[in-house]
This record gives sequence, structure tokens and C-alpha cells, in this order.
Amino acid sequence: MNSVLSSTPVTFTAPMPGLEDVHDFALRNIDSAPGLFALEAEQPVAVRLFLADASVFVPGYTPRLPAAALEGLELAKDETAQVLVVVNHSPTSTTVNLMAPIVFNPANRRCTQLVLDGKEYPLRAELGAL
Repeated sequence: MNSVLSSTPVTFTAPMPGLEDVHDFALRNIDSAPGLFALEAEQPVAVRLFLADASVFVPGYTPRLPAAALEGLELAKDETAQVLVVVNHSPTSTTVNLMAPIVFNPANRRCTQLVLDGKEYPLRAELGAL
């Protein structure tokens, strides 16, 4: 599977929920942590989210991705999207958001955040329990 470069500008096909005014992001590898990334923006406010490659950190996570979302990423027939999950760290635990994955096409640097229907995937899943 293709992976992101050390720092890659990315474009969302639609604004991320809660970040509707933020448009220019960069996806950066975290040194010494394969599969861990920082999604960063400077304007209009500074934003940094940590993302984990689901295939590395949550290997059993296989959400059904809507065809319309994949079309918006303009994936070629032989390309596979990279699924990233938002990481939330606190002093007591580290969780990942399995309800709203970010789906990324490394070939054209387009991504989208999906909000999955149903209760199959939790908003805060304990990373150590997966």
C-alpha cells in the first residue's frame, strides 16, 4: 500500500466536521513511529490532529466505505485508499475514533472524513484493547 511522504499537502473533498473554515492541511510522518501522522493546518487557526494508519494500529478494522466517498477521492481501479483514524491521548488512556475515519488517496493527496452510520464502531476505542 502507498503511504504518505514525510510531509504532504492534502485536500479534503469536504470540510471536516468542526473545522469547516480550515482548508489547507499538511500530513506529516511522525519520526520513529511508523504509521503515525500529524495532520496540521496554520490558517485560520493552528490545528494539529494525530492520525494512525488503521492497517498498522487497528488491523481488524474494515469499515464499509461508501462508493460515493471513494469516487470523490478519484481512486484508480488498481489503487486502494489508506484508512486513517484520529488518535486522542489523555494521561489515562489513548483512544482512536473508529466512527469517523479519514480516507486518503496518496496518489492525488485527496482525503475525506467519513461519519459512519450505526453503532458498529465506537467514537473512542481504547487503543491498547484493539
